[in-house]
Amino acid sequence: MKAIDSMRRDWNERARHNAFLYIASWRHDWTEESFFASGEADVQRLVHPILKKLSLNPANSSMAELGCGAGRMTRAFANQFQSITAIDISEEMQQRARKYLADFSNIRWILVDGVALSAIDPSSLDFVFSYMVLQHYPSADLISASIREMLRILRPGGAFLFHFNGSHRPTMNWKGRAISAFLDGLCTIGLKRPAQSLARLAGIDPEMIGKTWRGVALTSDDVDKMVREAGGFPEGFDGLDSPFAWCHGRKAPQANS
Repeated sequence: MKAIDSMRRDWNERARHNAFLYIASWRHDWTEESFFASGEADVQRLVHPILKKLSLNPANSSMAELGCGAGRMTRAFANQFQSITAIDISEEMQQRARKYLADFSNIRWILVDGVALSAIDPSSLDFVFSYMVLQHYPSADLISASIREMLRILRPGGAFLFHFNGSHRPTMNWKGRAISAFLDGLCTIGLKRPAQSLARLAGIDPEMIGKTWRGVALTSDDVDKMVREAGGFPEGFDGLDSPFAWCHGRKAPQANS
């Protein structure tokens, strides 16, 4: 599938350039210490309140992290959960994560070739989590397929928490939008290198162009429908109409795998 191949290629390339930056692009001077400390902080800030709300005890639970990247949050999860399955499409990203987290024996590393999580048994995990991953998917269909897989691997009654881009408001003026659309179009038809050269001339980070970076935005109604069709029940949304929208809930107690 062309979109999947582009995702893998682009994220491998970003990892080779600067894995920390393209995982957490709000800062350019990451060190190994600060990078992983930010992951610890985000688990406390974003995940723990939901785990408490859903009455999930990490110490006796198994989880999957969809889009582990270089392991920014994976380390915190491995310290708290009984076991974690760390999933990514980029071998370059995951190689870095495996190196940084080599001392952990409770991490299972899964490298996928698309959105299918065929290496993970259905109804086998207590919790599934994803942050700053679905926002980069180039189509709503891929996001929907990924949500179906997240629900498939959850045990009945298992919990999920994932982030998505809920903002349809433009973040650039008309000129910026026109340039970005043109560069994205070049990437789509296989002219990524020329597009990157033009991006440099325009003062744009060449790794932050293309549909595998910008992705698509969804409404809460979109996500609610995707989750319910996959056999889950959304129990709450946060940050709606913003780039940092969240959905949490559970898989139906008797959902089919």
